[in-house]
Amino acid sequence: MTMSNEIGWNFDNSYARLPESFFSFTDPIPVRSPKLIILNDRLAASLGLNVESLKNGDGVAVMAGNRIPGGASPLAQAYGGHQFGHFNMLGDGRAILLGEQITPQGKRVDIQLKGPGRTPYSRGGDGRATLGPMLREYIISESMHALGIPTSRSLAVVASGESVIRETELPGAILTRVASSHLRVGTFQYVARWGTVEELQILADYTLKRHFPEVGAGENRYLSLLEEVIKRQAELIAKWQLVGFIHGVMNTDNMTISGETIDYGPCAFMDTYDPATVFSSIDTEGRYSYANQPLLAQWNLTRFAESLLPLLHDDQEQAVKLAQEKIEEFTGLYHSNWLTGMRAKLGLFNKEEHDETLINDLLGMMKKYRADYTNTFRALTVDIPEDTVLFGTSEFTSWYELWHARLNRQQELKTASNQLMQNSNPAIIPRNHRVEAALEAAVEQGDYNVMERLVDVLSNPYAHSNEQVEFTTLPKSKTPYRTYCGT
Repeated sequence: MTMSNEIGWNFDNSYARLPESFFSFTDPIPVRSPKLIILNDRLAASLGLNVESLKNGDGVAVMAGNRIPGGASPLAQAYGGHQFGHFNMLGDGRAILLGEQITPQGKRVDIQLKGPGRTPYSRGGDGRATLGPMLREYIISESMHALGIPTSRSLAVVASGESVIRETELPGAILTRVASSHLRVGTFQYVARWGTVEELQILADYTLKRHFPEVGAGENRYLSLLEEVIKRQAELIAKWQLVGFIHGVMNTDNMTISGETIDYGPCAFMDTYDPATVFSSIDTEGRYSYANQPLLAQWNLTRFAESLLPLLHDDQEQAVKLAQEKIEEFTGLYHSNWLTGMRAKLGLFNKEEHDETLINDLLGMMKKYRADYTNTFRALTVDIPEDTVLFGTSEFTSWYELWHARLNRQQELKTASNQLMQNSNPAIIPRNHRVEAALEAAVEQGDYNVMERLVDVLSNPYAHSNEQVEFTTLPKSKTPYRTYCGT
């Protein structure tokens, strides 16, 4: 059922004008008694939406999939993907793209429902989502945005009023997700595998127009596309590493062309610094560990390059050579972004030859003494080194003196270095035990106050305020934290 537009929807549907093999027109399946759980007021306003209208019956009905707003053209996208190294035909099995909202600033963003029922790509699933994981994505994605990391965002979570059967009976929910687009490496893999070269070119041209309009017509446009995606992913993965974020399931269908973080399944933030850290219960081999994320990003980008080969050059050998040259640039780009970020975390404005040794020595001590990643940098930022487990060791004493000598060789004042550190080191992250406590209160007790306070505090992670101190405490349990895909 369509509805009048009092909310401010301003849809266009450029993806729906692409070849029909790229998607399937699919309407959401209505739910029994939708109830708004949380709405992102600021995001809604920035999208040109009327916040109060979104909270009423019509607005909630749209975000539950019970009503289709005027101008929307609901569809499920087709894509493939390497999952743990194995290629599969996938697609939106529990997500439906309502359309592309054109914001008051002229920006185009996808409005997608996650959990609105079966699609042609559900592969035997029910197409539904449960309340806990949808609230989890809301918390983590909005925290990532506040941290300054490119990400899809969460507009709202609506309870469906229906149960979803997994291992047990769980409350159902629908997440409204906002993204620059949902174009993935897996989208290109799908078209390269099952489409024509003409369709691949259409997809590439569409992507360039939507995400890289600065790429001119006179150059090798498709090689430029590969180059730009590599740059964005090098920047993104470096930002993940700098805050200790572990995605958990870096399949090629979970890597966006836009360079945004997407699909918050078994993700988490590292407490104790250990590069081998894995949170996902299904990643038994450590494929997607913290240390491996840059390597897996390059692996995924190689799959993207392979899908573009027919467009890069008419000669296959030359196409492979061009692709390899670009892929080989990823390591240097990533490392440059990471090193720049690490310098900032230590208050360093300029470059010196031994900076990387200084950084790696600190990380080595953190691993040896099982120091908390975020709190170690926070202690250095607020100049309370005694708050770390490193304090009192001979290694740290020597390192601390070298670091201060390095700071003193800069032209910038100490106050400037301190401000750089405050802007680069979050005082708080969505600690895993805090997130779980918020979800338990919400799902088990119907108490959303814990989650709302957590979301509010996480919205300004670089404030270093007194209010945030209680959220810096570590979990009491020493049991390794595990996350689950949580469909």
